[in-house]
Amino acid sequence: MPERFVVIMAGGRGERFWPQSREATPKHLLPIVGDKPMLAQTVDRVAGVVPLANIFVLTTQAQLAGCRAACPGLPAANIVAEPMGRDTAAATGLAMLLVKQRNPAAAFAMLPADHVIHDTAEYAKLLQVAFESAESADVLVTLGIKPATPETGFGYIQQSGPWKKIGGRGVMAVKRFVEKPDLETAKGYLASGDYYWNAGMFVWRVPVVEAAFKAHAAKLYAGLQKVESAVKSSGQWDAALAALYPTLPRISVDYALMEKSTNVVVVPATFDWDDVGAWPAIAKHFTPDADGNVLRGLAMVEGGANNIVVSDDRHLTAVVGASDLVVVHTAEATLVCPKDRAQEIKALLERLKQDPAKTKFL
Repeated sequence: MPERFVVIMAGGRGERFWPQSREATPKHLLPIVGDKPMLAQTVDRVAGVVPLANIFVLTTQAQLAGCRAACPGLPAANIVAEPMGRDTAAATGLAMLLVKQRNPAAAFAMLPADHVIHDTAEYAKLLQVAFESAESADVLVTLGIKPATPETGFGYIQQSGPWKKIGGRGVMAVKRFVEKPDLETAKGYLASGDYYWNAGMFVWRVPVVEAAFKAHAAKLYAGLQKVESAVKSSGQWDAALAALYPTLPRISVDYALMEKSTNVVVVPATFDWDDVGAWPAIAKHFTPDADGNVLRGLAMVEGGANNIVVSDDRHLTAVVGASDLVVVHTAEATLVCPKDRAQEIKALLERLKQDPAKTKFL
């Protein structure tokens, strides 16, 4: 079987999970859902598909120690810190160079670190189908989530009919990638049955994605070639990245490659999936009390319903006579907000950044 790799992107901040999520301990380093950090759960899911030695994690300097602590089974050298965030196209290019150094013909998956997937057996099967698809032709492969609701917060993938059967599963040709739609457009996508949510899960062979960079993102590709040359001449990844990575264009892989490529196929996901984008999203993954309250840690609700209350194991957090709230208590900060305004946490953090006395709470 051809050699395969997985590269996990673990550089986000997960701001909507403040105050548990902080700059050094973002969402993917926390057990937001489950008993392990989200990153560790992602590693566990792919460990049956590729060897641990073939799993890379891309993160930030601030999160490097936390990622290594969360993934003790991975070689320390496989957890690589970007000098600065340059969006997902640059991260994909760095992943390509890391895998190319190990095996220039290999296929690799690019996966987010912080999604919730409970059906790990079905997930592993579909990831195998994606790898086999990428190895069978010069295609860029993505895994698409069948939409259940007309979501406006996701990009969409439109399929144009069957491409091949791989591993007994139907793989579809892709007509186009589309940006986050308004509600009416999203309703149309859902009704048509031709669209999938873009979950940011990709699989491709090194030569195929390199050709896509060369064809569609020439400036970024030239920068990646400079990084590759510097590493070859010095043998030092850190020095090459420190000098050259900040010069790479900041662009998403969707804009840079996927929207411009005509050789894209989609594997329809048949596993459960949730990107748990904010505190209210965790409710579906826990059993509520009789009044619909989700309680984690030392938490109580009296005379209230449909609250999410998250507390640490040293302090009791109690809610009396209130409903539909998110209450999160940590040793350093406490959040109280209506569930339907949880997205405004990002605006709060922007204010914290402007106040020197409060930046320590970021």
